[in-house]
Amino acid sequence: MQWWEPVLVVAGGLALLYALMLLALWGYARRHPDTVRMRDALRLLPDLLRLLRRLAADPELPFRTRLLPLLLLAYLASPIDLVPDFVPVLGYADDVLVAAWLLRAMVRSAGPDPLRRHWPGTEAGLDAVERLAGVSGYQRRRR
Repeated sequence: MQWWEPVLVVAGGLALLYALMLLALWGYARRHPDTVRMRDALRLLPDLLRLLRRLAADPELPFRTRLLPLLLLAYLASPIDLVPDFVPVLGYADDVLVAAWLLRAMVRSAGPDPLRRHWPGTEAGLDAVERLAGVSGYQRRRR
């Protein structure tokens, strides 16, 4: 066995894993076209960061739920992404999709009320974040 054969196997496995993750990202985007457009997500970024900080610091939430915003902040701050940010369109789309996935997990775990209680922005921004988190229109109107 040559020294480069295990390296080639590991590199091939990582490339396959990367391709599968890109395929999953593409599939999620096709199944959820109503999520939030990139322009809307970029406008919401400052309020979303404040929301994540507030959710992570809320002692009323279970530990697992408070851990999710920290994981999202770590992913967004990390220079390592599923798709590098220099790739047009898809480079930032993975950040939005990972944010949507973790927000949906938080809403499933804690319900939509903490999301509403800690939202620092406008009502229109909250509507966009609730769409991103998968909160239905019926739940929004029950406030």
